[in-house]
Amino acid sequence: MILKDRIAIVTGAGSGIGQAGAAIMAREGAHVVVVDRSAKAAVETVTSIAAKGGSAEALAIDVTNDEALAGGIADVAARHGRIDILHNHAGAQVAGDLEQVEVAGFDRSWNLNVRAHFMAARFVMPAMKAAGRGVIVNTSSSSGVLYDREMIAYTTTKHAVIAMTRQMAGDYAKYGVRVNALCPGWVDTPFNEPFINQMGGRSAIDAYIRKKVPLGRWASVDEIAESILFLVSDRSSYMTGQILVVDGGETVV
Repeated sequence: MILKDRIAIVTGAGSGIGQAGAAIMAREGAHVVVVDRSAKAAVETVTSIAAKGGSAEALAIDVTNDEALAGGIADVAARHGRIDILHNHAGAQVAGDLEQVEVAGFDRSWNLNVRAHFMAARFVMPAMKAAGRGVIVNTSSSSGVLYDREMIAYTTTKHAVIAMTRQMAGDYAKYGVRVNALCPGWVDTPFNEPFINQMGGRSAIDAYIRKKVPLGRWASVDEIAESILFLVSDRSSYMTGQILVVDGGETVV
């Protein structure tokens, strides 16, 4: 088990990629704090992990609530004595171009996709600095390195996550803390509903992916989870400030 006895916090772990990432960390020996705004979803993830012999606990909070996020992270650090891993994954996809997107939607996207990552990293950093080691993974997207049609709120925030990741990595490498960004491509989860609707439905998006992605298909959450495991483990011990794009080749064509 390559994460034996490590303490990991995963936000947005009640479903999709976050859930798969939490599961693979637990499989590899980490105790995972499953953070989700839905208590039901968080508990379901914990129950699934426990059923497979893993160790996890649920933390039902809205990560855009600074006070709740700070309190939750402080409690984890106090009870477990350290925080080894933070995977900032909670996010939202808001559709629309410059004129169409709702300003409130743009603000919500920024608060969840960027600011909440910033705050969670800020709250875990003292514990990681004290330990002289730690790993932070921020979920960006292939939309953080590509043009994404009529998705200005989403692409703006995902580009910002990459810049923030590089800045954190440069500032905190001297403390033994590594910070990298994950950029998934098309992953088959309900998260994509806004873009699917914008494209005209499931058949239209499937055709788009077959045309645009060299591998010609969606990724599964389990495929992305393997990349997460690489980034949070010592397998990537000499890697910081980097952007891992897992997109079936879309960015190379």
